[in-house]
Formats: sequence, C-alpha cells, structure tokens
Amino acid sequence: MIDGPYFVLTVLGVLGTGLVAGVFYAFSSFVMKGLAALPPAQGVSAMQAINVAAVTAAFMAVFTGSAVLCAVIAVVTFVLWPDGGTAELLIGSALYLFGSFGVTIAANVPRNDALAKLEPGTREAASFWPGYVREWTAWNHVRTVASAGAALSYLLALT
Repeated sequence: MIDGPYFVLTVLGVLGTGLVAGVFYAFSSFVMKGLAALPPAQGVSAMQAINVAAVTAAFMAVFTGSAVLCAVIAVVTFVLWPDGGTAELLIGSALYLFGSFGVTIAANVPRNDALAKLEPGTREAASFWPGYVREWTAWNHVRTVASAGAALSYLLALT
C-alpha cells in the first residue's frame, strides 16, 4: 500500500485532477451550450472575457500545479516502483499530462488565441464562432474525460 509522503502526493493528485475535471465538465455540460445559444457577437465577446478571466492564480495553481504533481508522481513511481498501484499511478499521470494539460496546449489554447484576435461584431467572427464552439467543446470533452480518468486512476492506486 502507498504510504507516507507518497500517499500525500497521490491524494493531492486525486484532488487536483478531480477539481480540473469538474471545471472542464461544467464547460462541456452547460457553459458552452449557453454560449452557443447566444448571437455570435455576444458568444464571441463572452468567451473572450472568460478566456481572460480564466487565467487567475487560483485556477492556474490547480491546473498547472496538477501537471507538475502528475509529473512528480510519474518520476517517483519510476524511481521507487511501489509494490501496489504502479500501473494506476502511471496511467493517471499520463492521462492528465497528455489528455488534459497537453490537449489544452495543443488544441484549446490555439483556438482561444485565434478567437482573441477577432472583433465580436464582425462577419469573420460570426463565421468563425460555430466551428470554434464545436471544435473547442470536442477537445474539452477529451480534457474532461482525461482529467476524471486521472483522478480515478490515482484513487484506485490508493486502494
């Protein structure tokens, strides 16, 4: 069984990845649907504001802190190779690092950057908006499942 500081790291991994999964789930289940229901100019403007507001110390500490924590858990797992939970710890780390953090960098942030360059009331923004919502939300589903899977994997490692 996992114990000591390793136990604490794993519990923090469950909490961090679980919190991030919850944020992403909220966006997938109702925030993006609500924004998509708005006229394009309002949806673009609202999402631009959300993207700026999301970069807060509180959210970034949990989001990037969880990535660092997952990397630490993976390294410690490779070094210590515990008797139990090894596969779950490595799977949890990979899910979060690649499926959540990596997808954010590779898929969601570039779309956010493209959206930030648009003027909300323009024809260009109106034509960009439906594809943005569809693609951003699809990638957000991936992030949601990966983050939740990471939390579950870490939780299974503790049992």
